[in-house]
Amino acid sequence: MFILANVQGGLQGALKNAVMLCLFILSCQLVSAQVISPGMVFVKGGAFRMGSLSGGADEKPVHEVVLDDFYIGRFEVTQYEWRQIMGRDTSKCYFEGCDSCPVERVSWYKVQEYIESLNAKTKMNYRLPTEAEWEFAARGGLFSKNYKYSGSNTDSAVAWKVGNSDSRTHPVGRKKPNELGLYDLTGNVFEWCADWYAPGWYQVSPAGNPAGPVEGVFKIIRGGSWFHDHAGLCATDRESANPSFRYGYVGFRLCRSAADAKQNPGNTEKSGLHGKDSVEAKKKAFYKKFIGF
Repeated sequence: MFILANVQGGLQGALKNAVMLCLFILSCQLVSAQVISPGMVFVKGGAFRMGSLSGGADEKPVHEVVLDDFYIGRFEVTQYEWRQIMGRDTSKCYFEGCDSCPVERVSWYKVQEYIESLNAKTKMNYRLPTEAEWEFAARGGLFSKNYKYSGSNTDSAVAWKVGNSDSRTHPVGRKKPNELGLYDLTGNVFEWCADWYAPGWYQVSPAGNPAGPVEGVFKIIRGGSWFHDHAGLCATDRESANPSFRYGYVGFRLCRSAADAKQNPGNTEKSGLHGKDSVEAKKKAFYKKFIGF
């Protein structure tokens, strides 16, 4: 009986250790997913009128664009997310030390390095949004209420800009979201798009999934920033920047084609928890279901 009790105790101890090891491995996997799998929001494709009659010359003519379904980041990529992938990047942000603030001082070409590394680690196909995808998402997609800014006709309700930014970036997601639940598409930092800039592009742009000119000197940036008052804030406003430069007011958000997402869903969402909150929720649900605490 004594030997049997020892055997049973040993088995129970081994089982407990195995469970704890599994929990440790699961936690590591969850943290890893949190670090390198950004939350994405589904955007149903469709037709919309791109451009503005009241905007700059490069916003004309207003023309119809038809887009396929895609996913776009609920938030701008943060300093924390950048550091997890680009730890060896020696260029400091202007506002270093704010993990939840959007990363800035990242050139368009350096962003491509980030995306390449992120895709290698996640086996995904992240990319920058095209200018058309960005504007469609900023204007609320098929749920658009035709606001001037992304989510409101009052810029301060949705944007950190001159007058309320205190001359710095702010943590993502603190302002009102737009119709799709996307944050900071107006203000905080300008966002790199995939396209080259051409002032007369709208005159020759194809209707179906336009991807911009085949070549150029400057890349499109959209959305305005903490450093600007009116420039870029309107959802249709087009701006451009040197893709080799690092600006303290330019960051980015990620995009994925829906066709790619169907093959590899990854961390996509229509609504709900994001980031650390979603990781903790998953861990608690697992503990409650399988361990009982």
